[in-house]
Amino acid sequence: MDELTVAVLGTGIMGEPIARNLLRAGFAVRVWNRTRAKAEPLAADGARVCDEPAEAADGAEVVITMLHDGEAVENVMAGVLPAMEEDAVWAQMSTVGAEAADRLADLARKRDVRFIDCPVLGTRKPAEDAALVVLAAGARDERADRVFDAIGSRTVRVGEGTEASRLKLVLNSWVLALTTATGEAIALAEAFGLDPRLFLETIAGGSLDSQYAQMKGKAILSGELPASFKTVGAAKDAGLVASAGRAAGARPRVAEAVRDQLRRAVELGHGDEDMAAVYYAARASDSE
Repeated sequence: MDELTVAVLGTGIMGEPIARNLLRAGFAVRVWNRTRAKAEPLAADGARVCDEPAEAADGAEVVITMLHDGEAVENVMAGVLPAMEEDAVWAQMSTVGAEAADRLADLARKRDVRFIDCPVLGTRKPAEDAALVVLAAGARDERADRVFDAIGSRTVRVGEGTEASRLKLVLNSWVLALTTATGEAIALAEAFGLDPRLFLETIAGGSLDSQYAQMKGKAILSGELPASFKTVGAAKDAGLVASAGRAAGARPRVAEAVRDQLRRAVELGHGDEDMAAVYYAARASDSE
């Protein structure tokens, strides 16, 4: 099978392990990051570190965007699309929400570039383990499928447009609410003078239990919250869920409350910690 050349634009918490797994799969990988120092470590694994995103995309068969938000993706790709090969594919993996996904698809269509809406489900550890769940909408492409197989445990096919970004919002509404509820339950236990470990111990193994709640709850109790997914990013995503839900005619009141709690945690100085730091927004000692 021919060697595949892939450009990864954005080498943060998710982009870096994605690029590393592509290298392990034997692909030729070019990487770019706005802060070059974050991309430099990948050179030791064989990646070509580029100074400009268009340089990374020039000659690449698949261009992956894994950036903070829709605006960042749009700004970067405005200069990248003219540099892409005629038959190259743009795999848009960033979580950008519904409106921005539509806008990016239109941008690709105007430039006659093949576009796949493919945000991923998972945080740092699944990304490191090549165990992401890829949500893919758009025309199938064998080269993109090879990329998905290299970074994920499975691919969920959603539709022919930007349905994948909408499914990502549905999934995020659940995971962000679960994380926020776990932090609030621990904060409530503390406010009531209870040992907060009793919460996790009591639900353990029963119908109310959740592996995710146990994982995030134990991280909160340890006081160590290295970011698998930063609180500032979670707040951004919760805002996307709330706004897209309202625009679609739903009443996402839980998502709006979650958004507000996450924003409060950022205001309290926990933006760069794991999203489980939303716990601090519910603590009595941190209340306004």
